[in-house]
Amino acid sequence: MSTKVKRAIFILILSEFLVCLGIGLVIPVMPFLKTELHLSAFDMGIMTSLFAFAQFITSPIIGRISDRVGRKPILAIGLALYAVSEVLFALTNYLAMFDISRVIGGISAAMVTPTGMALAADITTKRQRAKVIGWLSAAFSGGLILGPGIGGILAGINYKAPFWIAGALGLLSTIALLTMLPKDDDIEQPNHDVAQMQHDISTMKGDWHDLLIKPVILLFVLILVSSFGLQGFESIYSLFVNEVFHFSIGNIALVLTLNGLISLFFQVMLFDRLVVRLHETKLIRYCFFLAFAGTIWIIFAHSKIEVIIATLFVFTAFDLLRPAITTLLTKLSAKNQGLINGLNMSLTSVGNVIGPLMSGALLDMNTHYPYVVVSVFLAASYLLTFAVKIKAHHIA
Repeated sequence: MSTKVKRAIFILILSEFLVCLGIGLVIPVMPFLKTELHLSAFDMGIMTSLFAFAQFITSPIIGRISDRVGRKPILAIGLALYAVSEVLFALTNYLAMFDISRVIGGISAAMVTPTGMALAADITTKRQRAKVIGWLSAAFSGGLILGPGIGGILAGINYKAPFWIAGALGLLSTIALLTMLPKDDDIEQPNHDVAQMQHDISTMKGDWHDLLIKPVILLFVLILVSSFGLQGFESIYSLFVNEVFHFSIGNIALVLTLNGLISLFFQVMLFDRLVVRLHETKLIRYCFFLAFAGTIWIIFAHSKIEVIIATLFVFTAFDLLRPAITTLLTKLSAKNQGLINGLNMSLTSVGNVIGPLMSGALLDMNTHYPYVVVSVFLAASYLLTFAVKIKAHHIA
C-alpha cells in the first residue's frame, strides 16, 4: 500500500468517525428537544423518516455521479452539508426548519458513507479490501458508541450544544478532507494485469446491466433483509427487554456498551481474518444463522443473562454482516463502486424505515410478535445465502 493510499484511507476513517460521532452526539438530546419545544411523537417520527427518505432517494443517484465526477468532490460537499444541517438544527426552534435540516442531513449521509466505501474499494486490492472496510465499519460504530455519552455531557451545558459541536466536527472533517486527501487521479490504483486495466479504462463508467447478475441481485436482497432485521430487532429492543424481563436503563446501557466494544474488536481485529478463512459467502451465511439463533433464544429465554448473551450474538452477527456483504459487492464490479455503494445505502434506508414501523405495530399486539417475524426473515435469508454462487468471472 503506497503512502498516498494509506493517507487517503486514514482521512476516510477519520471523516467517517467524526461524522458518526456527530450523529451520536445528538441522540440523547432528542427526547429533551421533544419536551422543551412541545413537539409530538409524530413530529419526531417525521423528522426521522425525512432523513431516511432523503438518504433512500439520493444514495443511488449520488453514487452514480461519483462514478463519473470522482469521489473527493462528493465527499467534500457531503461533509459540508452535514455541518450545515447540524448548525441549522442548532439555530432554529421551528419544526419546518428542523425537517429541512433532516433532509439536508439525509442527503449528506448519502454522499459521505457510500462514496467513502467506493473510494476505499477503488484504491485497495481485493486482498486489502476486507481489512479496510472493516476499519471503516469500526469507525462508524466507534463514533456512534462514543457519541451519545459525550452528547449527554454536552447537553448538561445547553441542549443545543451537541448540535453546535456536531456542526464543528463536520466543518473540521471537510477541511481535513480538502487539505489532506489526494485527488482521485493522484492516488495509485491497485495493480491489475494489462488486459484488465485496458478493459477497465474502456468501460470505466459502467452501466446498470453489469449489476443485473444473480449474485449481485441476491446480495442486494440480503442487504435489505439485514437492515430490516437489524432495525426491526434494535428499534424495540429496549421496550421489549423492559416489559418482558424488566431491564433497567443501566442494564440496557450495559448491553449496548458491551456490544459496541465487541463489535469494534471483531471489525478491527478479526474481520479480515474471518474473510480470509471463511470467504465472504460463508461468513454472511454464518452471520444470518447466528442472528436467527440469537433471536429465537431471546424469544424463549427465561433470565436476564440469557437475553444479554443472545443479544450480543445477534448484534455481533449484524455488525459483521454489513461489511461482509459490502466487501463482496465491491469485488463483483470494478467500475460501478459508487453506484453499488449508493444502492447499498438506499436499500439500507428502506430497511431502516420499514423495520421500526413493523416492529412497533407488532409490539402493540404482542411483545413477542416482532421477534417472531424477524426470526422468520432471518431464517429465509440464511437459506437464500445458499443460492449466492460466486464464479471466477464474476469477480472484478
